[in-house]
Amino acid sequence: MINAFYNNKGQGIHMLNFMRKKAGSWIIKILLLAIIIVFVFWGVGGFNSQNDKKIASVNNDPVTFEEYQDMYHRIIKDLRQRFDNDLNDDLIKMLQVKRQAINRVIEKKLLISEATRLGLTVSDQEVALQIRDIDSFQKAGTFDHVLYKKVLTYMRMTPDQFEYENRTSMLMEKLRLLISSGVQVSELEAREWYEWEKASVSIEYVVFEPEVYKDITVSDKELDDFFAERKELYKTKPRIKARYIYFDPEAYKENINISEEQLQEYYEANPEEFEKPKTVQARHILFRTNGNDDADAVENIRKRAAEVLKLAKEGKDFAELAGRYSEGPSKDSGGYLGVFRKEDMLTSFSEKAFSMKPGEISDPVLTRLGWHIIKVEDVNEETTVSFKDAKPLIRKKKIEETAANLAYDEAEKVYDVSFEGDDLVTVAEEHKLKVHTTDFFTINGPVNLLNSEKFVSIAFSLSLMEISDVIDMGNRYYILQTIAKEPEKIPAIEDVKEKVTADLIKDKQNKAAQADAKQFLADLKKGRLMRDESKKYNLSPVVSRFFKRYEMPDDVGLEKKVIDASFMLSNDTMFPEDVISGSNGYYVIKFLERKKPDFEAFFDKKENIKQAILEKKRYDSFTSWLVQLKNNSEIIIEKGFLD
Repeated sequence: MINAFYNNKGQGIHMLNFMRKKAGSWIIKILLLAIIIVFVFWGVGGFNSQNDKKIASVNNDPVTFEEYQDMYHRIIKDLRQRFDNDLNDDLIKMLQVKRQAINRVIEKKLLISEATRLGLTVSDQEVALQIRDIDSFQKAGTFDHVLYKKVLTYMRMTPDQFEYENRTSMLMEKLRLLISSGVQVSELEAREWYEWEKASVSIEYVVFEPEVYKDITVSDKELDDFFAERKELYKTKPRIKARYIYFDPEAYKENINISEEQLQEYYEANPEEFEKPKTVQARHILFRTNGNDDADAVENIRKRAAEVLKLAKEGKDFAELAGRYSEGPSKDSGGYLGVFRKEDMLTSFSEKAFSMKPGEISDPVLTRLGWHIIKVEDVNEETTVSFKDAKPLIRKKKIEETAANLAYDEAEKVYDVSFEGDDLVTVAEEHKLKVHTTDFFTINGPVNLLNSEKFVSIAFSLSLMEISDVIDMGNRYYILQTIAKEPEKIPAIEDVKEKVTADLIKDKQNKAAQADAKQFLADLKKGRLMRDESKKYNLSPVVSRFFKRYEMPDDVGLEKKVIDASFMLSNDTMFPEDVISGSNGYYVIKFLERKKPDFEAFFDKKENIKQAILEKKRYDSFTSWLVQLKNNSEIIIEKGFLD
């Protein structure tokens, strides 16, 4: 359909003009969005021409744009879950997502090829069993084929695609296990790691703080020289000035009337909005199991859960028990899970929780996370909001939607008669609208505007006197025009003298503190005592408590650099080679004592420690093998693709 749309260039332009004028219609907006997506990802040509384009090759096996794009979108999706609204073009560029995507596709092709060469396969039965175990495809603990198709449709995948991806992942996992299967961990390794990880040290230290050095003077020549060396740091940011008109939906609400028939029609057309599903409010105590635990280990954990269950049924406060025994993230809130729907939790957990009454405490329930003891605090049965009760909400929503459409339509009318180079003031006067003009602003934006980040981004993207499209700023619709631009520049020293002076003083304070710290350390290395030398600088040494390698800096009262440096010291090397530069100043530290960990605790945790080391060694082994495989392969990325 899209290719046919562009077969006749004249008809295509006519259609785009028609759609732009009718953009108030939601159907047209969807069509426009579809066409925009085509432009962004594929250009004006047909789909297949870009999809099939070779962008790289792995041992003469081509990598297509479609393969790359699929991987790129997966990475972006993962990043959105991690960074949410903080993910932007600059962060995507910094994380080199484009390079990540092409590298992952290349590695995937290498691994599949190597697995095939080694004769590894994944049977249909293996794929089926894995998919049947996925909770998202189960109802009441049983695989549901209708739900399977429904979920895949939501994911925009066919069963064939999903099953192919699972087969590929399982094949690569078999290869990983094969390559790393020879890795072993001895008890000696585990003991050495435990001693390294759990050892603690104590140090004595002083901090030379730059702010203490008050008698700092600067001459005009020093200022000039300092500025000349660092003038790029004082360069001003580009600034622009903009005009804008906004269209506020609030201004249109007063004259909007929503009839009873419209309310009834909406209520009947959107029943899901007025259905409140059954929910449960509960707490739980989790006793974690490991995916590698055998049946005896799982049973032992259940017995531990049963002991805590007995305490709960004897009347002990459930929240206190959760805070003491639970191994889940909710332990700090007394195991509180809040209010949840049945589909929000793992199947066996939900089945049990939704069969209980308020106040009931369950026997231990097993999920893939471990054994749960559940206490239901409240049950809210499924209900449907009546039309009478729903009317105020529907009326408010319909008024807001109508007002937003009216405001957008008005903005479109103004935009349709605006042309690049026009003065927005003239256009506004013709429509009796008020024009607002900003002061000059940088990329930090005008602070008096809601959604100023979007406003700034668009304003800076416009050329001089260019008028923007209608912009949805969340609460209003805007039309912008950039009316003046100032490029970045290096200012005269007179314009930034106050800042340059402050920076020079800070620099001299920093150098003075560093010089004294270095001299202090040198004197200590000659055998002088820290308590005696400290008095010369009006400092008092501090003796730290014993701390471990990976303790949080705030808990220790020391910076991470100091903690790391402390574990490099010993009775033979009591001082670091140099002073340690931290955010508070320059640290001089002296080793006092190292404590070995309690090895009785090691034997209780030995198997878990060995497993953790094993996974790390397997990962390192496989990574090294993969690097070697890549080095021995012919990998070509088309010239210019990563530019």
